[in-house]
Amino acid sequence: MRLLILGTGGMANSHANAFAKIDGVEMIGAVDVDPNRAKAFAEQHGIEHTFTSLEEAIAWGQFDAATNVTPDKAHHPTTLALIAAGKHVLCEKPLAENYEKAAEMAAAAERSGLIAMVNLTYRNVAPLQKARELVLSGAIGEVRHLEASYLQSWLVSKAWGDWASESKWLWRLSTRHGSNGVLGDVGIHILDFAGYGAGISVERVFARLKAFDKVPGNRIGEYDLDANDSFAMTVEFDSGAMGVIHASRWATGHLNELRLRLHGDKGALEVIHTPDGSSLRACLGPDVEKAIWREVDAGTVPTNYERFVAAVQAGQVTEPGFRHAADLQKVLDLAIETERERRELGVADMEWVADGRLVVGG
Repeated sequence: MRLLILGTGGMANSHANAFAKIDGVEMIGAVDVDPNRAKAFAEQHGIEHTFTSLEEAIAWGQFDAATNVTPDKAHHPTTLALIAAGKHVLCEKPLAENYEKAAEMAAAAERSGLIAMVNLTYRNVAPLQKARELVLSGAIGEVRHLEASYLQSWLVSKAWGDWASESKWLWRLSTRHGSNGVLGDVGIHILDFAGYGAGISVERVFARLKAFDKVPGNRIGEYDLDANDSFAMTVEFDSGAMGVIHASRWATGHLNELRLRLHGDKGALEVIHTPDGSSLRACLGPDVEKAIWREVDAGTVPTNYERFVAAVQAGQVTEPGFRHAADLQKVLDLAIETERERRELGVADMEWVADGRLVVGG
């Protein structure tokens, strides 16, 4: 498989390093509007061709698939162009800035018959996969309640760099630069983490979003620091289960932690994932009476990158796909609307009118 890497920012290195380990993959081209950045990236990863526009790369055409690692607001136009050119696509999350655009991308992918996956990276966490397996087997009975959190601290720590001076962080804090804040950035991850692990989907939601003051005037250069950096939501799932989901960039002491607790009428599970590793604990059977928790070996699972390559080679569509990512985006859009209206809303209440505006009934 001849692979084009679209966008050569920080996350692109993770993609390149992952694809370099997969047999049969040749990273053949890299695209970035900054020619110097594209050249440095290509030299680092042994990529022969560089381009300063996607149009230029498509006109060249000597690739089978692309991994789209552009900023959020560029996912929609660039992915549609790749699909129109007959190229398989692995797209970074979120799929688009809103559900309308994400649904258009999903429909285009479905019509094309191409492999189109979204890089919900925490599907790579083996304990999450094992937890889902246990839930679907009935090991914890009916899921009644769940707690899920995604905690980061890059607004109070320089472990990953200085957010106040680096564009790769500043754009994530600015709605004018296409960011939906922590909700749009990692909200999609924790919603997928929770719903996939529990085997259920969100039906109703109420969310509160907040952007805290960061600097005088909340502006640095061209960046208005107005995107939410903490959210908390209560949800009801299609199974009737209740849940609490929250995320923050102010979670001092947590560089990047995802946590999921699933409470059923026969048992419970807890998944924790951090940069240092991941774990799964279970309280099952006789242990329920005395609330005894035991570690569970989750084994290993293929990564999204490996599954994308395998899907392209087999010509068989696999998850997580664009339609699933669009459905998650619908929940994120609804969460933003509940903040505006200060009331709980349901996914079934949502519709879009011709000009793309979100209209909510209920």
